[in-house]
Amino acid sequence: MSLTMLPPAPARAPAAPAPRDRFIDVLRVFGMVLVVVQHWTMPVLSYAQGRLTTGNALAAIPYVTWISQVMPLVFFAGGAANAISFRSAARRAGTYARSGVAREWTARRVRRLAWPVVPLAVVWLPLPHLLTALGVPAQPVDVAARTVGQLLWFLAVYLLAVVATPHLLRMRTGVVLPVLAGGAVLTDVVRFSGLEAAGYLNVAFVWLAVHQVGFRYAEGGLEWLRGRRAAGLAVAGFAMVAALVATGPYPSSMIGMPGMISNMAPPSACLLALFAGQLGLAMLLRPAINALAARPRAEAVLTALAPRMMTVYLWHMTALVAVAGVAVIGFGLTPPHAGPAAWWSAAPLCLAALALVLVALTALLGRFENPAGATAHRHVPAAVPLVGGALLTLTITGFAPGPAPVVASVALGAGLALISRPAAAAPRRR
Repeated sequence: MSLTMLPPAPARAPAAPAPRDRFIDVLRVFGMVLVVVQHWTMPVLSYAQGRLTTGNALAAIPYVTWISQVMPLVFFAGGAANAISFRSAARRAGTYARSGVAREWTARRVRRLAWPVVPLAVVWLPLPHLLTALGVPAQPVDVAARTVGQLLWFLAVYLLAVVATPHLLRMRTGVVLPVLAGGAVLTDVVRFSGLEAAGYLNVAFVWLAVHQVGFRYAEGGLEWLRGRRAAGLAVAGFAMVAALVATGPYPSSMIGMPGMISNMAPPSACLLALFAGQLGLAMLLRPAINALAARPRAEAVLTALAPRMMTVYLWHMTALVAVAGVAVIGFGLTPPHAGPAAWWSAAPLCLAALALVLVALTALLGRFENPAGATAHRHVPAAVPLVGGALLTLTITGFAPGPAPVVASVALGAGLALISRPAAAAPRRR
């Protein structure tokens, strides 16, 4: 069973607006929460003589990443959400093909995506200078500043998916998906033939392919994927991952490990097989997920978390830096090595401390997920390269001291300014 051979969707006009899809909301929230927990449990820190070294606790258990690496499901859920949102905007405008609709929708999504990065830049541009002035050794400060910026890769790639959405929605998934999947496989052939840099083409091929399947879900094209069919896809997907790992050159870990070929940076076609397995498993559990999400308490949790997930994602490494910095550098505590009982026994306490800090940061900064002012879509073609270039630069350089993060932050602000305008003044009362 292959995702590139999905049954053709019947041709029809966009359907009437549907209520929020709890399944997609759960995938987005669960995916981001799992990403946060994975990032918090991976690092194994060692600090001596002013230098911080890091290891990866999952290096000894790489097969866990077949479940914990949920970025494919996050992009799938994002594709479904983008398709639903764009078609709703087009329906309200009364036409599906008007270019103004695409620009206005893109401007709104780009602002929502990039605006929460502004407070991150405001905090982290001066923070390394402040910490070193207070006597913190430069090397761990540099590690922290770069690590926080690396998270922005997701926003840079998701920006590409957002910009592509109005165009890809006009194309048939049955045509686009095989092209993207085939491009991912061909890219891997070139990459593993010795041209490593070619692998970065899969940033587009892999993530847009997964995103495109989300379109198919949004139009009802995956309703057939339930019960035995979903279970069959899950088994086939994970079996394909196992075969690719066994025959090489793909590593067993679905996240990057030091000194090894990475399935994530750049993404490999192996992630498409992983996505097939995860999608089959998710669709198999979909009825149970929907039933659970319909309960009042679960729905309240989703309602509270869903609008703040970008803040949670952007600031969870800052929480780790704060807690680890105080514990390891401030108090001189020695973290246990990964694996022994001491490490596992300390994990709940560490996660609790990290969660408390992240909750506080989210409560303070969550309002930035609602951009100030109103959307202006006239200059979208100029704004998108500025925002995208800024996010890509910050992904590479982080917020380490130097001119590049400053220039990138200015470009980010300029791009947001081009697609923003002050809110209309409230009418005066007489």
